[in-house]
Amino acid sequence: MGKLMMAAAEGTFDPAICAPHGFEVHDLARRVAQCADEADGVLSQLGRLLMEQWQSPAGDAYRRTLAVHMGSLRNARDALQEASAVVTRHAMELAAVTRRGF
Repeated sequence: MGKLMMAAAEGTFDPAICAPHGFEVHDLARRVAQCADEADGVLSQLGRLLMEQWQSPAGDAYRRTLAVHMGSLRNARDALQEASAVVTRHAMELAAVTRRGF
């Protein structure tokens, strides 16, 4: 396990280890936010499907199943948004430490 991963696993913030990886952390935050945005797009498309008016027991079962999956996807999107915020804050801390010359 590399030094950066060990520091992350221990929950410590060692600027000397983390600062050189500031760009990577910022890029990770951007990619996580992009995943959350993509999940929003999928939720929007699924919402349109949910509005379809299939008048049959199979259509009702499909809508119920779709609603359950949408709930799970919303939870995943929320977790991605939270993770993006945490990683963005960490990237900002790294940038501040780097500017100060840790």
